[in-house]
Amino acid sequence: MVQAAIDGYFSTNGIRLHYRDWGGTGKSVVLLHGLASSCHIWDLVAPMLAEDFSVIAIDQRGHGLSDKPESGYDFASVGRDLLGVVRARGLERPIIVGHSWGADVALEFSVAYPDIAAGICFVDGGMIEPSARPGMTLEKAREDMAPPLFAGMTSQALRERFGNRVRPFPLPPEFDQILMSNFEALEDGTVRTRLSRENHLRIIDALWDHHPSQLYPQVPCPTLMLPARMANDDSVAERTFRREESVANARKLLPRVEVVWLEDSIHDVPVQRPELVAQTIRDSILSGFLG
Repeated sequence: MVQAAIDGYFSTNGIRLHYRDWGGTGKSVVLLHGLASSCHIWDLVAPMLAEDFSVIAIDQRGHGLSDKPESGYDFASVGRDLLGVVRARGLERPIIVGHSWGADVALEFSVAYPDIAAGICFVDGGMIEPSARPGMTLEKAREDMAPPLFAGMTSQALRERFGNRVRPFPLPPEFDQILMSNFEALEDGTVRTRLSRENHLRIIDALWDHHPSQLYPQVPCPTLMLPARMANDDSVAERTFRREESVANARKLLPRVEVVWLEDSIHDVPVQRPELVAQTIRDSILSGFLG
């Protein structure tokens, strides 16, 4: 039986990072959340992976319960944070799995530290390149990718708003804990994001200088891509088309890559379909591709 997660902290790169250790034995798997998320995005996937592997999920700087400095949101600094975690844990050739922006962190990390990761996995991520979009400027990217304004929103309104993103799929019992890990509850009953708006914008600035298409040919380890799509949803047809183009480009440029489309899946697929995500990653590791 897999043990319950153990929460703790690492001191690395001048800050403290919060982590959830899911136990397990065997191949080491490090889970990275996306922008404005937290390690709890993996609360449903991690225990399944821990049945076969040693699993840890971390709150990246500025997020969750980790420290929130006003600098260090460039990929080099975030990569050094991750390197510190790997060294503190004594992990040998871990597999780095990232969701959304976390996948882009895994991409940059694999190129910066080519001898560390045995493999990397992109869960609907690893393809964020705002500067490549026609007509895009940094100012427009900051505007388009800025976080919503949550000032004055109650926790109940927040739950309804984000619950609608997952529906019509059933909400798991853990949904409330996963969602609220991204926010602080204030005394007046409203909420505040744990990732400040200023630090969110700093990450957008870093993404402007992030060029996956240039990094892909340099990736030294196998890459498993798990893009999500809702093929029959006309409301996201244009976004799906752009994602399919990005996946095709990545497949062409990455030296060793496998692509498994997560069909009938939304961006927050680790919450919506955790069994599918966990099983696909497990199969890739046990087959020897990622391991």
